[in-house]
Amino acid sequence: MVAHPAADRYHRTIIPLGGGIAIFTTLVFFIVAGAAAMKLVLVPGRFAWLAERANIDPADFSGKVSQLSVMLLAVFALFALGLWDDIRRLGPFFKLAVQFAVAIIAAAFADIRVEFFIENGMITSLFSAFWIVLIVNAFNFLDNMDGLSAGIAAIAGSILFTAAAMSGQIFVGGLAIVFVGALLGFLIFNFPPAKIFMGDAGSMVVGFFVAMLTLRTTYYHEALSGRWYPVLMPLVVMAVPLYDFLSVTILRISQGRSPFVGDTQHFSHRLRKRGLSDTQTVLTLYLATLCTGLGAIFLYQVNLAGAILIFVQTVMVLSIIAILETTVSNERKVD
Repeated sequence: MVAHPAADRYHRTIIPLGGGIAIFTTLVFFIVAGAAAMKLVLVPGRFAWLAERANIDPADFSGKVSQLSVMLLAVFALFALGLWDDIRRLGPFFKLAVQFAVAIIAAAFADIRVEFFIENGMITSLFSAFWIVLIVNAFNFLDNMDGLSAGIAAIAGSILFTAAAMSGQIFVGGLAIVFVGALLGFLIFNFPPAKIFMGDAGSMVVGFFVAMLTLRTTYYHEALSGRWYPVLMPLVVMAVPLYDFLSVTILRISQGRSPFVGDTQHFSHRLRKRGLSDTQTVLTLYLATLCTGLGAIFLYQVNLAGAILIFVQTVMVLSIIAILETTVSNERKVD
């Protein structure tokens, strides 16, 4: 289980692919341990006061456990799919089919779906399944340079944790903390120069968790703002990963190539070719994600003019990346 240097890959040394196994097992272990600890706290007795202080309803927690079980099964299915792909390269359409099946099950039975202004469960499940598959593949595409996918996922997870905490969502906030912690532990070994890669087994799990957090976090606070645009927060938080996914997909299609065939045309590679080091490239994209994400946190607190400014700021950050990708290249043409 190693990644060999290839024409369509950026790295030039043999790197182990076991990072996804570490991320998956860490997430499952601490989520199960946390759920068991919560169940102990909710038992009437010496720890009952903790549940009261945290305003945790035992009946509500029981419902969350069943959803959590389905979610973990979905995570395991994507992990197994990614691990299989790491060992033996699978076709893109087979992977997409499995991803959609897992996403639909998670949306329908684990309540990982968006329900803003739409009451039809089938429509919200299909819409949410599409979003899950999109984010899973966005982070799979983003895993193209040392520390990039895990670092941006950790930043996005931290921002979503903040949003969940501001909404008083203990269950979602707890999942976000475990997720960010697992990624930070992995980054110690994955930050440039990487000693290990997460592989598809890791990127699919990471993408699923980010998608799950975006769908389970509450953004619409009628008592605080009553406005609709906070529901667009996931788009702002995910602006940088989605920019990479869309830009490289458009590039490949315009060249008459399949968007599912890997290459070195991702925006991180394009920045690297303009003179930035691996570390500088990764830190630049970390900062871009922070800039868009921090503004997204305050969407529910601002009026329409403030929301427009946040969206304009997001577009401006992506525009800066686009300029950096092309400016030096143009100068070289002049020389």
